[in-house]
Amino acid sequence: MAQSWVRQHDDAFQGILGPSPQLHVLIEVDEYPFAHEAGVFIPDTNELFITSNQFSGPSGERKVQISKCVLDRSTGRMTREEISNELIQMANGGVNFHDGILFCAQGSMTAPSGLFRMASKPPYDTAPVVTSFLGRPFNSVNDVVVQSDGSIWFTDPIYGFEQGYRPPPSLPSQVYRYDPSSQGIRAMADGFGRPNGLCFSPDETTLYVTDTDRVHGDGSVDDSRVSSIYAFDIVQYHGQPSLVNRRLFAMADAGIPDGIKCDMTGNVYSGCGDGLNVWSPGGFLLGKILVDGGCANFCFGRDGEVFILNEHRLWRAQLAPTVKGALLKI
Repeated sequence: MAQSWVRQHDDAFQGILGPSPQLHVLIEVDEYPFAHEAGVFIPDTNELFITSNQFSGPSGERKVQISKCVLDRSTGRMTREEISNELIQMANGGVNFHDGILFCAQGSMTAPSGLFRMASKPPYDTAPVVTSFLGRPFNSVNDVVVQSDGSIWFTDPIYGFEQGYRPPPSLPSQVYRYDPSSQGIRAMADGFGRPNGLCFSPDETTLYVTDTDRVHGDGSVDDSRVSSIYAFDIVQYHGQPSLVNRRLFAMADAGIPDGIKCDMTGNVYSGCGDGLNVWSPGGFLLGKILVDGGCANFCFGRDGEVFILNEHRLWRAQLAPTVKGALLKI
């Protein structure tokens, strides 16, 4: 039976959807847009860590809220706990990191932007991982992914300055790689308008980076600017990784491609203005999971489930059980 929330562009999308796809809301919060970014699933505990969009706090201050959502698989219900964390200012993207979560802190006028490790259990101990490029402050670190060799890759656009809570940029908008073992950091790619989401192909030979330059931090939209995904080949030069063969992989036709992830067969998923868009490894649009209002980010759970962050709503899509995210491989 055709689903109203499915838009199929290629027959291959049916294999991703499976015989009985489902989509339903797990939690809805009217008070503020609680489900915006991160989306970090902890398999052992069925917990999902997410970050909100910006909203005004009790004193009118601008803030972002970290939440832990717990899924009860016996009932299908999800509960939510708000987590206070003063070190991670204006939290955004996140990824599984050892036994906890690695969060992007966009920072403030006084607090640094960078990457912070937070434990997944109370009291949620937190420590900085990297907060500058060789002493030069980051702009507003946005999203992060960890490679199998332990290196950490992340994006750093200028949204914080544009939105008035960060100082003027001291660095270009770039992609970085940080090696925790050596504490070495490198700029890996530049030439972006607003680098945003990033992920590796399952074999880690390709890095995908979204550029959301179509929408600036002040909310202005210019359709002549890119809303695209770029692909890079990862090669070794003199024992160090380099990004080469930059190419346009895909362009989002609705909104901007924000968070991005691959499944184990190499298909590329991105949160866009009309929901979750899915492309083949060759860059052909296979189909969409339509969600009113779109989604900034999402993550894979178990056996084909996808948690979709939709600002005031957190959705769960059930795709084919054979679909597995390349990050956790479950």
